[in-house]
Amino acid sequence: MGIDDGSKSLEESIAILKKAQKEGVTDIMLTPHYIKNSKFACNNKKKEELLESLKTKMKKEKIKITLYLGNEVYIDSDIISLIEENEIKTLNNSKYILIELPMTVEFNAASKIFLKLIKKGYYPILAHPERYTYVQDDISKLDEFIDMGVLLQGNYMSLYGKYGSDAKEVLKELLKKGLIHFLASDIHHEKSEFHLKKIEKDLLKIVKNQEIVKDLLERNFDKVVNNIKLEK
Repeated sequence: MGIDDGSKSLEESIAILKKAQKEGVTDIMLTPHYIKNSKFACNNKKKEELLESLKTKMKKEKIKITLYLGNEVYIDSDIISLIEENEIKTLNNSKYILIELPMTVEFNAASKIFLKLIKKGYYPILAHPERYTYVQDDISKLDEFIDMGVLLQGNYMSLYGKYGSDAKEVLKELLKKGLIHFLASDIHHEKSEFHLKKIEKDLLKIVKNQEIVKDLLERNFDKVVNNIKLEK
């Protein structure tokens, strides 16, 4: 609510949640961006205050969706310190943390930071790998991350061309190879659509297995919020 490039107000957040409930959404992980030393650097105290005001309004509006809080953290060498200082949030206070890389330029220290997190007992999740231009040029750029245990979360709207044809093809390839662990809506604004029923049908055409579809859209999410280690 006004802390990053997502919803700009309490009213817009409520409108998004009403649409989500209508489309059958029951649980949402809120992941505001956190980019150190930028305007997108709302700390946990402020986020938690905003969440409580949102929950109060939801109750009045009879919106029955469970909200969980986290961050989409722009990769930084100080991530562990930021967690320990209660500046950034893991996903629902679990060992899972959602991390974003630069979109167009490779971050050479990424592997070291991921490894440091893993050694500390965290489960890093790489946000929208299909959108990074260097991954679009060479999908094997993800191999080192995958081999060390980094999990991958795609944006399912990539499958509908929202981020271009290259992102669409990369996500389809990652799904076919069984390398995607989560699919997110990446909803930012009231005009955004969830397309839940459509994505379930279209995913089945790609992965050819209803159980995998369930994992991608529901069961793996449940493991995150309950802090259960995901067996790859």
